[in-house]
Amino acid sequence: MKYIPNEIEAKWQRYWSENQTFKTEAVSDKPKYFVLDMFPYPSGAGLHVGHPLGYIASDIYARFKRHQGFNVLHPQGYDSFGLPAEQYAIQTGQHPAVTTEANILRYREQLDRIGFSFDWSREVRTSEPDYYKHTQWIFIQLFNSWYNLITNRAESIEDLVTVFAAEGNGTVQAVCDEGISLFSAAQWAAFTADEQEQVLLQYRMTYLAETEVNWCPALGTVLANDEIINGLSERGGHPVVRKKMTQWSMRISAYADRLLEGLDTIDWSDSLKESQRNWIGKSVGASVTFKLKDSTEVIDVFTTRPDTIFGVTFMTLAPEHDLVSKITTTAQQPAVSAYVEATSKRSERERMADVKTISGVFTGAYAEHPFTKEAIPVWIGDYVLAGYGTGAVMAVPAGDERDFAFAKHFDIRIQNIFEGIDLSEGAYGEKQGVVLEHSDFLNGLGYKEATALAIEKLEVLKQGKGKTNFRLRDAVFSRQRYWGEPFPVYYVNGLPKMIDVQYLPILLPEVEKYLPTEEGLPPLGNATVWAWDTVAHQVVENAKIDNKTVFALELNTMPGWAGSSFYWLRYMEANNQDEIASKEAIQYWQNVDLYIGGNEHATGHLLYARFWNKFLKDIGIVAVEEPFKKLINQGMILGNSAFVYRLEGSNTFISKNAISDQKVQALHVDVSLVNASSELDVEGFKAWRPDFASASFVFDDNGKYIVGHEVEKMSKSKFNVVNPDDICEEYGADTLRLYEMFLGPLEQAKPWNTAGISGVFGFLKKLWRLYADDNGIAVIDDEPTTEMYKSLHKTIKKVSEDIENFSFNTSVSQFMICVNELSQQKCHHRAILEPLAVVIAPYAPHIAEELWFILGHHESVSKQAFPDFIASYLIESTKEYPVSFNGKMRFKLELPMDLTAAQIEEIVMKDARTVAQLNGVAPKKVIIVPGKIINLVG
Repeated sequence: MKYIPNEIEAKWQRYWSENQTFKTEAVSDKPKYFVLDMFPYPSGAGLHVGHPLGYIASDIYARFKRHQGFNVLHPQGYDSFGLPAEQYAIQTGQHPAVTTEANILRYREQLDRIGFSFDWSREVRTSEPDYYKHTQWIFIQLFNSWYNLITNRAESIEDLVTVFAAEGNGTVQAVCDEGISLFSAAQWAAFTADEQEQVLLQYRMTYLAETEVNWCPALGTVLANDEIINGLSERGGHPVVRKKMTQWSMRISAYADRLLEGLDTIDWSDSLKESQRNWIGKSVGASVTFKLKDSTEVIDVFTTRPDTIFGVTFMTLAPEHDLVSKITTTAQQPAVSAYVEATSKRSERERMADVKTISGVFTGAYAEHPFTKEAIPVWIGDYVLAGYGTGAVMAVPAGDERDFAFAKHFDIRIQNIFEGIDLSEGAYGEKQGVVLEHSDFLNGLGYKEATALAIEKLEVLKQGKGKTNFRLRDAVFSRQRYWGEPFPVYYVNGLPKMIDVQYLPILLPEVEKYLPTEEGLPPLGNATVWAWDTVAHQVVENAKIDNKTVFALELNTMPGWAGSSFYWLRYMEANNQDEIASKEAIQYWQNVDLYIGGNEHATGHLLYARFWNKFLKDIGIVAVEEPFKKLINQGMILGNSAFVYRLEGSNTFISKNAISDQKVQALHVDVSLVNASSELDVEGFKAWRPDFASASFVFDDNGKYIVGHEVEKMSKSKFNVVNPDDICEEYGADTLRLYEMFLGPLEQAKPWNTAGISGVFGFLKKLWRLYADDNGIAVIDDEPTTEMYKSLHKTIKKVSEDIENFSFNTSVSQFMICVNELSQQKCHHRAILEPLAVVIAPYAPHIAEELWFILGHHESVSKQAFPDFIASYLIESTKEYPVSFNGKMRFKLELPMDLTAAQIEEIVMKDARTVAQLNGVAPKKVIIVPGKIINLVG
């Protein structure tokens, strides 16, 4: 019997599918365990070998927990709304749903081939109406809620209406828009219905607002910060500019404190938690109002150092700040306009990261210092962002390095308010506890005392107050795209109205073009059947819009993060048509016990998901605050890129080891055209791309063309992608699974090296030979030796500990050690091989199933209990002593560990080898330390 992985793996994949081996019990008496991988987006490129790394790790853990008796939920689905499918649709005219379906089928084929134990009966797709009806439902709940700062939770907007009707808004403490006017109950009653709705929009958890956004003209849509790289769209590399647009936003800022507090309750890496803490950016300080000279306008700033207010020598506004156009003098208008235009082409991330460039323009306006009444020049600078704080800073060159650099660059006065601080090398005033000088009533005070007194004095002037601020901004929730969730929103008199939940889902309409309209409307502006009939409660033709009973629907769609912000809840009861999941299912599953995915989602998906989960808890849908108990970021598998070298200005390529002082361009080449010796397949290279067909080559002295190599991110654009299908075809999925785990610690980046796979494949063949040989099944029922039991139980102990510690690479090493030992021991014993098949099953499930079958069993190995570790098998019962004569070891003698020194001496002296060494001369001394040494001294 030979080990033929392709046959074995196909057999057991069919078995798992036909028998629904991994289908999860809805609710069980067993303890639950929920294992989840971050939602994949199904791209047309399919999987490369880097993608399954986290999936393999989660699958090992899920299988292990089943062996331990848990009811395991290990589902999979697709984040199937996305910009790539839409861009492909724009280029080809093919509907995104068609390409998405094809991509999903490709992903499913690849995932199945690797042997994952997913419960496919719970598969979800965010682009399916039966899924996004729940996304639309959550949006409606957010719209119908407000955040009560007294109870510290989201509550029904109807409760707020009741308060307004009874007492107005004077006592309401809410997370809401800035600058809301106070009104009484009588004034509320006198408002028209539209006026009341305008007020409520200032309190709702999701609201319409004019927002500074990242606009990509080429893609015709707003992009999130994490979709932009160096000022260009991640998808397609198109320019992105800052622009103001009316957008749907969500008050994630309401949950800032709870998002911070929750980090202390979950098992995430310190680095990931720190990323979120920095992104949320809680800071305590003061809000200060500066009046503008010769104007009724004021500039509000937030500062964490109100004690430094006497060090303010200028102010800086973000170029996008609303006041810029109002306060700029005529003389400064050309320079300011040019600067604002240039800044609009830089992303927020780019501006935040750029700490070296100093740029700005004077507006010509002056503010008034609250205490000294001194005129303070107002500048604009791109290091200040409109979306952070108030979009304005009071610049204290003596207390901030960047303010200092700005002041030095533009020759602005620097006021040293810190006693004994030398500013010649930079600003050091941020150090707390220093004694202030040149600060009027703050002179001689330390940081805490000065801060408290400055706030007190500002409050007297009604130009400031103590305040806690957060860097976290409300999340823009609109996208000018086609392929996304439609909003369940129509407009009456320009005000948004929600469609009743009983009529959900509102289906994405058909359109002829996926680009924005000629008038600049989003792609849904091309739809001809996109109006809401409030009588028939259905979508109807646009021609029927009369603004009496038929109204225009929202033209934007939801962002990519909408569907991925609650998807784990749908897995709990994916086939429930009426609700996200039943209370019974949510109460049983609670949240995700183990979540594995990339760290690129630290401040995007993971924050949004935590936000939505907390909101859903507030309204009674979920049972717990945090969605993901434990989270692990898997490292990246890097590709081994290959490079050819083209002489500049020619189509001639020179071998790497033939280059001397020539100027060359290094170009990526497909790794499939390079052999294990780094030799290029020249003819294959010429056939690879038309522009290389006529290429000429300079070979090395051996007549070879040698390529260069570099380890970098695995990517189609670098032609260094390794297809897992190819590995499975040649070596089998179990080899792929073991090899990916063997590469190194799960959380570290590691380079892919196909040459190492053959060793893992050889190990599996060696494992197979313990159970079967050329003559058939080799298993015997004899009692194993003590050493066999020892090898097995060392492995049970090690693997159990490794899986719990996610140290999968060392488990693979232990399997190899164990199989080597058992092979040397000529072990074919059932009592050893049965538990060994179970222990290796989470890692190499196909061969484990076949070995279990060979052993005579007909139920899946995945149903078996994980073997217990028995410590007594690792207790040494004998000791191999080195027997020395005058300090030189002459032979070894294995003796029971429980012998006394006298018993050992008696055995040693009677041994024929001792007799021969002594040659009739009695030793002067016999030194014996039980368990350690035997030494005879002559």
